[in-house]
Amino acid sequence: MPAPAKKTSPKNEPLAAASNRSERLDARVLETLVGYNARRAWLIISGVFSERMAPYGLKQIDFSVLSLLAHNPGATSRQLCTTLDILPPNLVSLVATLDSRGLIERRPHPHDGRAVGLHLTADGEALVREAEQTVVQLESDASANLTVRERETLIKLLQKIYL
Repeated sequence: MPAPAKKTSPKNEPLAAASNRSERLDARVLETLVGYNARRAWLIISGVFSERMAPYGLKQIDFSVLSLLAHNPGATSRQLCTTLDILPPNLVSLVATLDSRGLIERRPHPHDGRAVGLHLTADGEALVREAEQTVVQLESDASANLTVRERETLIKLLQKIYL
């Protein structure tokens, strides 16, 4: 029995190829915009991040706070807000959640009697150590189409926008 004939478009190409081309819109103007491209890249990386951080119960902001505290023990809420460009009320509930999970603890600041330093607990240190390794790997996977040099250049260029 002969194989069924593939359905073709009027231009004699497979319908799937014609359909994909007709579904793709002209995005040439958008593709010249930094914001559009940054957002598209962020959507890919963010999706992979969410998937791989789910076992740790971490969102991007949780991971960022824990990583900062791992490398800056005793940082204050104010310092975290400044570094991450977030509002203090948003950090309050985040710190409370991380504290209730037993990942961080508050201690008096050694130089400022009015401030409280935030520190990782032993559980927090173990979690962030493992999570950082996972994030490094997921970033490598997500940017696999870039050379090491291209990736470094991309990071430097993006930092020029926000630093």
